[in-house]
Amino acid sequence: MSRREREARIHALLNQVQQQRLDLSAARRDWLESTAQYDRGWLTFLSLRRYLAIGSSALAIWSIRSPNRLLRWAKRGFGLWSTWRMIKSALPPR
Repeated sequence: MSRREREARIHALLNQVQQQRLDLSAARRDWLESTAQYDRGWLTFLSLRRYLAIGSSALAIWSIRSPNRLLRWAKRGFGLWSTWRMIKSALPPR
């Protein structure tokens, strides 16, 4: 292989690497745009984590003091969830 052929091959490889870098950059931008909503939701969840811990502690204390009320709300929640599943299964698929 002559020197000129090697230089041409190196040049072609460098062009290929540059194109791959551009493709990766575009794919990264597209990925970040498509997942931005999930990222914002995750950051919101992380910012609310302290309040969720306080709320769950308060709920635990409240449930110890009045377990019947907690059971009543659990039954209502299960009933709503079951109703939602029944309605969802009765509707035709999209």
